[in-house]
Amino acid sequence: MRADREGPGRLRADKAYHSTERLTWLRNRGIVPRIARPGVESSERLGRHRWKIERSISWLFGYRRLTVRYERKGTHFLAFLGLAAALTCYKKLAKLTT
Repeated sequence: MRADREGPGRLRADKAYHSTERLTWLRNRGIVPRIARPGVESSERLGRHRWKIERSISWLFGYRRLTVRYERKGTHFLAFLGLAAALTCYKKLAKLTT
């Protein structure tokens, strides 16, 4: 990592990521972790917000051809992924103009 680049200040995660090694690793790097503890806290409070990347991936994989990868070549899969991204953007922009 470059010296002039800043990393994230905080991290939110669910119970699956709670371990002392991960917490130590994050704190050594100056990142404040907010990870639900198993058996103590509910992870629902952390999941109130749908993260932008999760939402975008769910939009893209809403297309049946991308859900199960039928193509043998990765270039074909990337082409369909690009088409799905273009269609998703078009639908969102069309919704804004109506």
